[in-house]
Amino acid sequence: MITIVRYALGEAVRRRVFLVVLVLTAIFLGLDILANHYIFRDVNGIRVPEDVHVDSRTFAGAFTVGMSMFATLFLGVVLAVFLTLGAVSGDAERGLLQPLVVRPIGRRTLLIARFVAAGAVCAVYVICVYLLAVVVTGLEGSYWPDQIATPGFLLAGAVLLMTALSLLGSVFLGATANGIALFMLFIGGLVAGLLGTIGHALNSTTITHWAKIAAWVLPFEALYQDALQQITSSAHGFTGFLLRLGPFGGAYNGGWAVRLWALAYLLIIGTIALWAFSRRDL
Repeated sequence: MITIVRYALGEAVRRRVFLVVLVLTAIFLGLDILANHYIFRDVNGIRVPEDVHVDSRTFAGAFTVGMSMFATLFLGVVLAVFLTLGAVSGDAERGLLQPLVVRPIGRRTLLIARFVAAGAVCAVYVICVYLLAVVVTGLEGSYWPDQIATPGFLLAGAVLLMTALSLLGSVFLGATANGIALFMLFIGGLVAGLLGTIGHALNSTTITHWAKIAAWVLPFEALYQDALQQITSSAHGFTGFLLRLGPFGGAYNGGWAVRLWALAYLLIIGTIALWAFSRRDL
């Protein structure tokens, strides 16, 4: 298993996957620093009517951290997809799997090792980028989220779910088709979450109901919503209401039920992937 993990990471280095992601990360962090600088430079100059009780610094800080979390999740999913989109079908087409899965490694060990390699890299990456974004906002705007560690782990969990889905897709689909399907699922989940936020703000039970169903079908979105909820858990009054309007400053979905279901979902996806890979004709 350790050999396969090293092979997967070496393959990513050879294909310059890490280089592309590092460049995108540097661009994002640079833009994040500029955004925080100008937002908090001008936030005190915003005039709010006296009868509107809004903490402008809290609102700006929570919004920028939430926006950074969205970008971090997106970059983490990009990395996860690049590391796994052709893990089975791509290697099978190139004739790399056949001598490995017969002996001495086996199919189960191979698939688990690919998940461990991609999942570990993506989880560490997401947590590090998230913490850097939080530090940027904290130093520039003197704003720190209500919870710092928990949202980072929730984002890492969301990326692990996408990694598992990508490996499952690679059993059935080619690399290109799998990548397209994964990004469509990712965008669909985010749109469902946004509609749920709007429905919650408008008190529309129908929209909220279907958005919650979508979040449970694609629990990476539910974990992202839970992470947003954690950074503004103590915001109350009109400030909390504005943050819960979203899309980056608040959320309506979260809690231990969502987290436990995400863990069960990961196990279910992993079991299906192992079963399907064991029956695939290479």
